[in-house]
Amino acid sequence: MEYVKLNNGVEMPILGYGVYQVNPQECERCVLDAIHTGYRLIDTAQAYHNEEGVGEAISKCGVSRKELFIVTKIWISNAGYEKAKASIEESLEKLQTSYVDLLLIHQPFNDYYGTYRAMEEAYKAGKVRAIGVSNFYPDRFIDIAEFCEIKPAVNQVETHVFNQQIKPQQIMQKYGTQIMSWGPFAEGKNNFFSNEILKTIGEKYGKTIAQVALRFLIQRQIVVIPKSTRIERMKENMEVFDFELSQKDMATIASLDKGESLFFSHYDPATVEFLIHWGK
Repeated sequence: MEYVKLNNGVEMPILGYGVYQVNPQECERCVLDAIHTGYRLIDTAQAYHNEEGVGEAISKCGVSRKELFIVTKIWISNAGYEKAKASIEESLEKLQTSYVDLLLIHQPFNDYYGTYRAMEEAYKAGKVRAIGVSNFYPDRFIDIAEFCEIKPAVNQVETHVFNQQIKPQQIMQKYGTQIMSWGPFAEGKNNFFSNEILKTIGEKYGKTIAQVALRFLIQRQIVVIPKSTRIERMKENMEVFDFELSQKDMATIASLDKGESLFFSHYDPATVEFLIHWGK
């Protein structure tokens, strides 16, 4: 496993396991499979409604808590200092741990400044090892980075071969913030799993399209959290540290970038209305 060092010195695995859209009833089994496969970074969120499953897996996996890197996120409905503070305690209880390694604001809506103050407080109290944000576009990211006390350690955003986040990553680097990808396989959109460019490059290395896509992001120092409920896919996604893409192949994959989301825009009023009412 390779690691990135966050702006406060905490080391974070560059490859982890995400549980977005993993059924709560299946989550415990999936996370146990992931940990036994070798994953140490597990990414969940309050809005995924499966923190309990992650917590059960943490308690049963037989791996020292210090070896695990647990990420969760505060949802919009829990925004604001008091609600966020209470939700942090609830997440810790569900996860069956006294601390999380990384705590993020899930979406840049509602009183996210109040949320961030609660997170800074939790960080100082040792309940969180690092704090950051998720889905913060450059304008919102710069806003909070300029006016918070503790600079965000991570910004988790949609990042894959079709939306490579080149400029946003440069802005994050200015503030010492690590970019983290959600949706590294674009959830199969744009015929991702049959892309001829990725397929041809993969054949040169004896690797799959998924492995090439993950390796591309890893070589750009982007943390990735692919999700699968199948242990054979979990293993496949881990096997990306035994090869290196050439500069030519990196440039070829870079040409796939469309520079826009395949999912939603926070500048779209309908999207904002959907997100802020989800979970109310």
